[in-house]
Amino acid sequence: MTTLNISAAVAARDGAYRKIAWRLMPFLMLCYLCAYLDRVNVGFAKLQMMDDLSLSETVYGLGAGIFFLGYFFFEVPSNLILHRVGARRWIARIMITWGLISGAFAFVESAWQFYLLRFLLGVAEAGLAPGLLLYLTYWFPAHRRARMTVLWFVAIPLSGMIGGPLSGWIMETFAGWHGWAGWQWMFMLEAIPTLVMGLVVLMVLKDRVEQASWLDEGEKRMVRADLEEDNQQKSHHGTIKEFVADKRLWTLAAIYFCVVMGQYALTFWLPTLVRNAGIREPLHIGLLTSLPYLCAIVFMLMAGRSGDRHRERRWHLIVPMLLGMAGLTLATSLGHSVALSLFFLCLAAAGILSASSLFWMLPTNLLGGVSAAAGIAAVNCIANLAGFFSPWLIGSITTLTGSPASGMYFIAAVLLLGALCVLRIRAADVNR
Repeated sequence: MTTLNISAAVAARDGAYRKIAWRLMPFLMLCYLCAYLDRVNVGFAKLQMMDDLSLSETVYGLGAGIFFLGYFFFEVPSNLILHRVGARRWIARIMITWGLISGAFAFVESAWQFYLLRFLLGVAEAGLAPGLLLYLTYWFPAHRRARMTVLWFVAIPLSGMIGGPLSGWIMETFAGWHGWAGWQWMFMLEAIPTLVMGLVVLMVLKDRVEQASWLDEGEKRMVRADLEEDNQQKSHHGTIKEFVADKRLWTLAAIYFCVVMGQYALTFWLPTLVRNAGIREPLHIGLLTSLPYLCAIVFMLMAGRSGDRHRERRWHLIVPMLLGMAGLTLATSLGHSVALSLFFLCLAAAGILSASSLFWMLPTNLLGGVSAAAGIAAVNCIANLAGFFSPWLIGSITTLTGSPASGMYFIAAVLLLGALCVLRIRAADVNR
């Protein structure tokens, strides 16, 4: 094949994946933004809801975390159903049910109602994150997937940037309107986008490359060939026993457990950390919490591009975890200064949120087929138990000591442990 023909083939391949990216990624980002908006807003509701309902830090921490127990029990079945019935119908079901439950938080009057709805929200949302991760493997081979995964995960800091100011504005503007508190209006109004997007999913999403009317037949053949070649390099477990006995899955779950501990420490306590630095108005807190998320977006995009360009996965995960550890430690110890605290919270957000996206290059590069569906969901649901333990432990330690500092130092140590665990994954298994 001549140089000219090779260049033309490369350009055609890049053009096909560019079409896929433009068609799918903005929409998937919007879906995940809705999911994280529902997680960010509980941190803002905390600023008013705890006093209105006489809830302690421990009750809030347990309620914030109990979401992940529902997630844990239903995530693997949810992903296997998605693999069987298709992403379009199942993701729509997930979004519509969790939108309805999220709006119901406006009617919470007691701790047990808060616990119940948080658990049901986890049940409803179980499968969205691993389902979308699995969905990306249907469209992009490994060496193109880091940038797409990171681009999709940009929805997390983007939801913080939008959700923080929006939640603060709703809580101030609608406080007392028709007898409802600001936090009640926030839950009700922020549930609406999720319901709308759930209905739009049914009209927009395609399950497979073969259904993409916006690709021509040559592009479809090219993408299918790339995906088939990529899947030949992945592990396919023949039995449940083989699946459970794969030590790499447990190592992956341990690594992501540590990342998620840091991620939800940031998600649930960022407004509190900013308030502790001396900011009082909800709207001002919301505006300032958007800065760490903005920094995270920039760093995530740079890290994803670097990981694909160098086809290196381990150190592109370890370094962000260490940055997150350093940022949390310094932001906590220098919390008396607004400027310094914000600077190190930006560092923490950039590191932790980049790690949460770059991690997924490890399991998606290792597993294929049904093993990928079950493996991604298993790793995610086990690791997301950290979403239960992180706020619960921080809340308990804060109640016990009277200061959130000890809890944040503990989370920083967990991130260091996770970074060391990454070295147990062979570079040859994931660097491609």
